[in-house]
Amino acid sequence: MVIAGLQKVTLIDYPAKIAATVFLASCNFRCPWCYSSELVLPEKIKKQPKISKKEFFDFLKDRKGLLEGVVVCGGEPCLNSGLPNFIKKIKKMGFSVKLDTNGSNPKMLKKLIDSNLIDYVALDIKLPKERYFQVLGIAVDEIEQSMEILKENKIDYEFRTTVVPTVLDKYDIMEIAKWISGLGHQSFSSSGGGRYYLQNFRPEKTIDPNFEKIKPYDDQYLLDIKEIISPFFEICGIR
Repeated sequence: MVIAGLQKVTLIDYPAKIAATVFLASCNFRCPWCYSSELVLPEKIKKQPKISKKEFFDFLKDRKGLLEGVVVCGGEPCLNSGLPNFIKKIKKMGFSVKLDTNGSNPKMLKKLIDSNLIDYVALDIKLPKERYFQVLGIAVDEIEQSMEILKENKIDYEFRTTVVPTVLDKYDIMEIAKWISGLGHQSFSSSGGGRYYLQNFRPEKTIDPNFEKIKPYDDQYLLDIKEIISPFFEICGIR
Protein backbone atom coordinates (compact mmCIF):
# COMPACT_ATOMS: atom_id res chain seq x y z
CA MET A 1 0.00 0.00 0.00
CA VAL A 2 1.40 3.36 -1.07
CA ILE A 3 0.07 6.57 0.47
CA ALA A 4 0.67 9.16 -2.22
CA GLY A 5 -1.22 12.13 -0.85
CA LEU A 6 -3.08 13.62 2.10
CA GLN A 7 -5.59 16.45 2.12
CA LYS A 8 -5.60 17.57 5.71
CA VAL A 9 -9.12 18.96 5.75
CA THR A 10 -12.12 18.84 3.43
CA LEU A 11 -15.64 20.12 3.98
CA ILE A 12 -17.08 18.69 0.75
CA ASP A 13 -15.69 15.18 0.17
CA TYR A 14 -17.51 13.53 3.09
CA PRO A 15 -21.16 14.63 3.34
CA ALA A 16 -21.97 16.40 6.61
CA LYS A 17 -18.53 15.74 8.11
CA ILE A 18 -15.25 17.57 8.57
CA ALA A 19 -12.75 15.11 7.16
CA ALA A 20 -9.27 14.42 5.84
CA THR A 21 -8.68 12.60 2.56
CA VAL A 22 -5.96 9.99 2.09
CA PHE A 23 -4.94 9.05 -1.46
CA LEU A 24 -3.75 5.49 -2.14
CA ALA A 25 -1.73 5.01 -5.31
CA SER A 26 -2.44 2.62 -8.22
CA CYS A 27 -5.58 1.91 -10.23
CA ASN A 28 -6.80 -0.87 -12.50
CA PHE A 29 -8.61 1.57 -14.82
CA ARG A 30 -7.01 3.82 -17.43
CA CYS A 31 -9.69 6.43 -18.05
CA PRO A 32 -8.06 8.84 -20.54
CA TRP A 33 -9.82 11.82 -18.93
CA CYS A 34 -8.74 10.98 -15.37
CA TYR A 35 -7.19 14.02 -13.70
CA SER A 36 -5.35 12.01 -11.04
CA SER A 37 -2.71 10.56 -13.33
CA GLU A 38 -0.09 10.87 -10.57
CA LEU A 39 -2.06 8.24 -8.62
CA VAL A 40 -2.62 5.93 -11.59
CA LEU A 41 0.38 5.75 -13.91
CA PRO A 42 3.34 3.78 -12.45
CA GLU A 43 5.92 6.16 -13.90
CA LYS A 44 4.21 9.11 -12.20
CA ILE A 45 3.60 7.26 -8.94
CA LYS A 46 7.36 6.70 -8.65
CA LYS A 47 7.95 10.46 -8.74
CA GLN A 48 5.11 11.29 -6.35
CA PRO A 49 6.15 12.17 -2.76
CA LYS A 50 5.09 9.39 -0.40
CA ILE A 51 3.69 9.51 3.12
CA SER A 52 4.52 6.74 5.57
CA LYS A 53 1.77 5.02 7.53
CA LYS A 54 3.38 6.33 10.71
CA GLU A 55 3.18 9.91 9.43
CA PHE A 56 -0.44 9.40 8.46
CA PHE A 57 -1.55 7.91 11.76
CA ASP A 58 0.45 10.48 13.74
CA PHE A 59 -1.46 13.15 11.80
CA LEU A 60 -4.80 11.54 12.69
CA LYS A 61 -3.77 11.27 16.34
CA ASP A 62 -3.08 15.01 16.39
CA ARG A 63 -6.46 15.75 14.75
CA LYS A 64 -8.64 13.81 17.19
CA GLY A 65 -11.53 15.99 18.23
CA LEU A 66 -11.06 18.25 15.20
CA LEU A 67 -11.81 15.84 12.36
CA GLU A 68 -14.87 13.61 12.23
CA GLY A 69 -14.03 11.38 9.30
CA VAL A 70 -11.48 10.10 6.81
CA VAL A 71 -12.05 9.67 3.08
CA VAL A 72 -10.06 6.78 1.60
CA CYS A 73 -9.65 7.20 -2.13
CA GLY A 74 -7.17 6.65 -4.94
CA GLY A 75 -6.38 5.52 -7.48
CA GLU A 76 -8.46 2.53 -6.51
CA PRO A 77 -8.19 1.70 -2.79
CA CYS A 78 -9.79 -1.74 -3.11
CA LEU A 79 -6.75 -3.07 -4.98
CA ASN A 80 -4.90 -3.18 -1.65
CA SER A 81 -5.21 -6.47 0.23
CA GLY A 82 -4.20 -4.63 3.40
CA LEU A 83 -7.08 -2.15 3.12
CA PRO A 84 -9.26 -3.74 5.86
CA ASN A 85 -6.48 -3.54 8.45
CA PHE A 86 -5.61 -0.01 7.37
CA ILE A 87 -9.21 1.13 7.79
CA LYS A 88 -9.61 -0.83 11.02
CA LYS A 89 -6.83 1.24 12.55
CA ILE A 90 -8.55 4.46 11.41
CA LYS A 91 -11.84 3.30 12.93
CA LYS A 92 -10.18 2.39 16.23
CA MET A 93 -9.08 6.01 16.48
CA GLY A 94 -12.73 7.05 16.45
CA PHE A 95 -13.12 8.34 12.89
CA SER A 96 -15.91 7.57 10.45
CA VAL A 97 -14.66 6.28 7.09
CA LYS A 98 -15.87 7.03 3.57
CA LEU A 99 -14.60 4.91 0.68
CA ASP A 100 -14.33 6.17 -2.91
CA THR A 101 -14.22 3.30 -5.41
CA ASN A 102 -14.74 2.37 -9.05
CA GLY A 103 -16.67 -0.72 -7.98
CA SER A 104 -14.38 -3.25 -9.63
CA ASN A 105 -13.76 -5.30 -6.47
CA PRO A 106 -17.15 -6.26 -5.00
CA LYS A 107 -15.58 -8.90 -2.74
CA MET A 108 -13.48 -6.30 -0.97
CA LEU A 109 -16.43 -3.89 -0.82
CA LYS A 110 -18.66 -6.53 0.77
CA LYS A 111 -15.95 -7.50 3.24
CA LEU A 112 -15.53 -3.89 4.36
CA ILE A 113 -19.28 -3.40 4.76
CA ASP A 114 -19.92 -6.72 6.52
CA SER A 115 -17.05 -5.98 8.92
CA ASN A 116 -18.52 -2.55 9.74
CA LEU A 117 -15.30 -0.89 8.64
CA ILE A 118 -16.81 1.77 6.38
CA ASP A 119 -19.68 4.17 6.92
CA TYR A 120 -20.22 5.70 3.47
CA VAL A 121 -19.35 4.71 -0.10
CA ALA A 122 -19.09 6.80 -3.26
CA LEU A 123 -19.12 4.59 -6.36
CA ASP A 124 -17.94 6.22 -9.57
CA ILE A 125 -19.94 5.27 -12.65
CA LYS A 126 -17.74 6.16 -15.60
CA LEU A 127 -19.92 5.36 -18.61
CA PRO A 128 -23.20 3.81 -19.73
CA LYS A 129 -23.18 0.07 -19.15
CA GLU A 130 -22.73 -0.87 -22.81
CA ARG A 131 -19.69 1.39 -23.26
CA TYR A 132 -17.46 0.23 -20.39
CA PHE A 133 -15.81 -2.47 -22.46
CA GLN A 134 -15.80 -0.40 -25.64
CA VAL A 135 -14.00 2.57 -24.06
CA LEU A 136 -12.08 1.09 -21.12
CA GLY A 137 -11.86 -2.62 -21.91
CA ILE A 138 -13.63 -3.29 -18.60
CA ALA A 139 -16.49 -5.77 -18.11
CA VAL A 140 -19.33 -4.47 -15.93
CA ASP A 141 -20.16 -7.68 -14.02
CA GLU A 142 -18.13 -6.72 -10.95
CA ILE A 143 -19.36 -3.14 -11.07
CA GLU A 144 -22.99 -4.30 -11.11
CA GLN A 145 -22.26 -6.60 -8.18
CA SER A 146 -20.93 -3.61 -6.25
CA MET A 147 -24.04 -1.62 -7.16
CA GLU A 148 -26.24 -4.44 -5.86
CA ILE A 149 -24.24 -4.65 -2.63
CA LEU A 150 -24.77 -0.95 -1.98
CA LYS A 151 -28.46 -1.10 -2.78
CA GLU A 152 -28.97 -3.66 -0.02
CA ASN A 153 -29.11 -0.50 2.13
CA LYS A 154 -26.70 -1.64 4.81
CA ILE A 155 -24.66 1.54 4.41
CA ASP A 156 -24.98 5.13 3.21
CA TYR A 157 -23.86 5.47 -0.38
CA GLU A 158 -23.94 7.57 -3.51
CA PHE A 159 -23.27 7.06 -7.19
CA ARG A 160 -21.48 9.77 -9.12
CA THR A 161 -20.34 10.49 -12.66
CA THR A 162 -17.79 12.93 -14.03
CA VAL A 163 -19.42 14.46 -17.10
CA VAL A 164 -16.65 14.65 -19.71
CA PRO A 165 -17.31 16.48 -23.01
CA THR A 166 -16.59 14.30 -26.09
CA VAL A 167 -17.18 11.23 -23.88
CA LEU A 168 -20.58 11.81 -22.26
CA ASP A 169 -23.59 13.91 -23.21
CA LYS A 170 -27.07 14.23 -21.72
CA TYR A 171 -28.27 11.08 -23.48
CA ASP A 172 -25.41 9.07 -21.98
CA ILE A 173 -26.21 10.40 -18.51
CA MET A 174 -29.83 9.40 -19.04
CA GLU A 175 -28.68 5.84 -19.82
CA ILE A 176 -26.50 5.80 -16.72
CA ALA A 177 -29.39 7.06 -14.59
CA LYS A 178 -31.67 4.31 -15.90
CA TRP A 179 -28.98 1.72 -15.28
CA ILE A 180 -28.17 2.60 -11.69
CA SER A 181 -31.79 3.20 -10.74
CA GLY A 182 -32.67 -0.22 -12.13
CA LEU A 183 -35.18 0.92 -14.76
CA GLY A 184 -35.46 -1.29 -17.81
CA HIS A 185 -32.74 -3.70 -16.72
CA GLN A 186 -34.02 -7.08 -15.57
CA SER A 187 -30.48 -8.17 -14.71
CA PHE A 188 -30.29 -5.43 -12.08
CA SER A 189 -32.85 -6.29 -9.46
CA SER A 190 -32.93 -3.21 -7.23
CA SER A 191 -35.03 -0.28 -8.30
CA GLY A 192 -34.99 3.44 -7.80
CA GLY A 193 -33.92 5.64 -4.93
CA GLY A 194 -30.47 6.56 -3.72
CA ARG A 195 -28.21 9.52 -4.35
CA TYR A 196 -26.62 10.44 -7.65
CA TYR A 197 -24.24 13.31 -8.24
CA LEU A 198 -22.85 14.83 -11.42
CA GLN A 199 -19.33 16.22 -11.35
CA ASN A 200 -17.95 18.57 -13.96
CA PHE A 201 -14.78 17.58 -15.76
CA ARG A 202 -11.48 19.24 -14.84
CA PRO A 203 -9.01 19.48 -17.76
CA GLU A 204 -5.81 19.11 -15.75
CA LYS A 205 -3.13 16.41 -15.35
CA THR A 206 -5.16 13.97 -17.46
CA ILE A 207 -3.85 10.55 -18.41
CA ASP A 208 -4.32 11.44 -22.07
CA PRO A 209 -2.89 14.98 -22.42
CA ASN A 210 -5.35 15.69 -25.24
CA PHE A 211 -8.13 15.93 -22.66
CA GLU A 212 -6.41 18.94 -21.09
CA LYS A 213 -7.50 20.90 -24.18
CA ILE A 214 -11.19 20.08 -23.71
CA LYS A 215 -13.45 22.75 -22.26
CA PRO A 216 -15.79 21.54 -19.48
CA TYR A 217 -19.54 21.80 -19.93
CA ASP A 218 -21.08 25.03 -18.69
CA ASP A 219 -23.10 24.97 -15.48
CA GLN A 220 -26.44 25.31 -17.26
CA TYR A 221 -25.84 22.13 -19.28
CA LEU A 222 -25.36 20.14 -16.08
CA LEU A 223 -28.40 21.77 -14.51
CA ASP A 224 -30.48 20.75 -17.53
CA ILE A 225 -29.28 17.15 -17.20
CA LYS A 226 -30.01 17.15 -13.47
CA GLU A 227 -33.58 18.28 -14.11
CA ILE A 228 -34.13 15.40 -16.56
CA ILE A 229 -32.78 12.62 -14.33
CA SER A 230 -33.87 13.86 -10.88
CA PRO A 231 -37.11 11.78 -10.87
CA PHE A 232 -34.99 8.59 -10.83
CA PHE A 233 -33.40 9.39 -7.46
CA GLU A 234 -34.18 10.49 -3.92
CA ILE A 235 -31.35 13.01 -4.20
CA CYS A 236 -29.70 14.25 -7.39
CA GLY A 237 -27.10 17.00 -7.30
CA ILE A 238 -24.12 18.67 -8.94
CA ARG A 239 -20.67 18.97 -7.42
